[in-house]
Amino acid sequence: MMRVLTIAHTVWLGIIRKKDIYVLLILLSTLLLALVSLNVFGLGGTVRYVKDLGLLAAWFFSWILAVNLSSRELPGEETNGTVFPLLAKPITRAELIAGKWLGTWTATTVATIGFYILVSGIVILRGGFFDPAALAQAIILHSVAVGIMCAIGLAFSTRMNYDAAASISFVLTAAAFLVAPRVPEFMAHETGPTADILLFLYNALPHFEVFDMRKRLVHDFGPAGWNTFLIVIIYGILLCFLYGLLAWLAYRNKKFSRGNQM
Repeated sequence: MMRVLTIAHTVWLGIIRKKDIYVLLILLSTLLLALVSLNVFGLGGTVRYVKDLGLLAAWFFSWILAVNLSSRELPGEETNGTVFPLLAKPITRAELIAGKWLGTWTATTVATIGFYILVSGIVILRGGFFDPAALAQAIILHSVAVGIMCAIGLAFSTRMNYDAAASISFVLTAAAFLVAPRVPEFMAHETGPTADILLFLYNALPHFEVFDMRKRLVHDFGPAGWNTFLIVIIYGILLCFLYGLLAWLAYRNKKFSRGNQM
């Protein structure tokens, strides 16, 4: 466990060294300007618009961060040749993958919490509020969703370079966000092989919509049922484990050569 934590710590150091914190500050500033500018368009008096745009931006920015950070870690180690001394130490490839996932997940989660703090502050300044229990649930579920995104990016990066892994991860997660929730609607008008393909996609893609509590927060519906909340968390943990397992299976027998990314 200590080796996993050490690897996660080095991921954090790498994020700080590569100035990713400045990217986060730019994203936070962009979100702040977007929320404040709502008043310019005559929407400042409606707190609901501030909530809706702010929470949407929080999801968008955390998605960008999660995929980018997780997709670049392993390819970066291989390109720089640092994977050789790393694996020469008493570190297994499973520990390496777990540490990389933990580092990218915690970094993105901290950024996500920062987004929520900013949105909550703007909402309070506009005279609105978030239900504390619902907000806590939203942050926790969002964090679990971020963990799934990081696991997906890491899984693809075990056999691809950064650009390819990030691109495919973006496409897959975007499809999960936009297409998966609408598959039942599509299936109502299809039969035969097309319906079978749609059913496969519905079961294969992660269902990020179950982690999204934006509507409950925007419309003040209150927290979700705690049994449902726990079931969704368990579902997310299982997905993280599944993609982590796939990453390990793809990486455990991978051969490396100096000066060449395999």
